[in-house]
Amino acid sequence: MKNKTEIEILLRDLNLKGILRETENPNGMIIFCHGSGSSRLSTRNNFVADLLLEAGYSSLLFDLLTEKEDLIYENRFDIDLLTRRLVDVTEYLIEKENLSKVPLGYFGASTGAASSLFAAATLGKKIGAIVSRGGRPDLALSVLKKIEVPTLFIVGGNDYEVIELNQKAFDRLDCIKKLKIIEGATHLFSEPGKLKEVAQLTIDWFDNYFTNKK
Repeated sequence: MKNKTEIEILLRDLNLKGILRETENPNGMIIFCHGSGSSRLSTRNNFVADLLLEAGYSSLLFDLLTEKEDLIYENRFDIDLLTRRLVDVTEYLIEKENLSKVPLGYFGASTGAASSLFAAATLGKKIGAIVSRGGRPDLALSVLKKIEVPTLFIVGGNDYEVIELNQKAFDRLDCIKKLKIIEGATHLFSEPGKLKEVAQLTIDWFDNYFTNKK
């Protein structure tokens, strides 16, 4: 049985909104970290989350900022703040959903990729694998040597500047890693079939590295 529900995440004095997709005996739980100016309602991330669900993965999309915080433009680019928020939500989810034995993965988009990498460096073995879609991992250069889990960077073939930034970050990683360039795709993978290709690469990556897949 598969469920998709709106939830509220209570962190001390904060109340964050999220969309939780759940399947019985999941192969893993994927936590999405969106880019600046986006939210749990991102059509692209929800598209990927739907396909992950069909492949047996639960997921959480959530607002990194409260509505009040989001009114302050600078907060959207405060990687330290967003990383702390991601770490807190990850630990909340592990406890709330009893996920201590379920593999956890991060899916970061745009600047959210940097937050995912910083959070993974903080949480260590609690995170099993990372995928970045059109991400800015170069914003996390200071912690890339600490990443120990399989990490996949996906970039559009026509997103030339971001390819260079991803290559710079990729070269810094010492973990299992892959840089996949999708030919004919721009930054948002809005071309026909390109986002589905992103989703399949993501599914394959988590399938390969979540060891208790059933």
